Amino acid sequence: MDRFARWVERGAEGLGALLFALLFASFLLQVFSRYVLDSPLGWTLEACLVTYLWSVFWASTWLLRERDHVRFDLLVRMLPARGRRLAESTGHAVTLAVFALAFGPTLDWVRFMAIDRTWVLGIRFDLLFSVYVLFMAAVMVRAVLALFGAGRGRGEGRR
Repeated sequence: MDRFARWVERGAEGLGALLFALLFASFLLQVFSRYVLDSPLGWTLEACLVTYLWSVFWASTWLLRERDHVRFDLLVRMLPARGRRLAESTGHAVTLAVFALAFGPTLDWVRFMAIDRTWVLGIRFDLLFSVYVLFMAAVMVRAVLALFGAGRGRGEGRR
């Protein structure tokens, strides 16, 4: 299973790197066409926006760990071990509840956006924003896993 997990992680990293490379290439092409050729390309701005959106949420879904996020835990660190576990569990439970409450309406909205397309490239908005639904699902799964880990004393606060 470890080998398969590493293969999936490498694939996610590769797609993330590809998205960022496309973003950077679109940006450079945009700058070159606008300032060197004095003939701006309309699709490059939209390509930058699409690849930026996907690269941010793709990386947040598959590549970032909880320890990679900025945490304001000064007060939590001052608590005894049991208090830290309770505070972390509460935080994970609130995160899970908020994302679970928003998941259905967000999914409905993304489905509804199938009626429209981007203005230049013609990408359907439901496909464009589907990465956010994937991100929300990943946040909820991580919150559940973190809840079980924090309750057993394996949370981030146990340093």
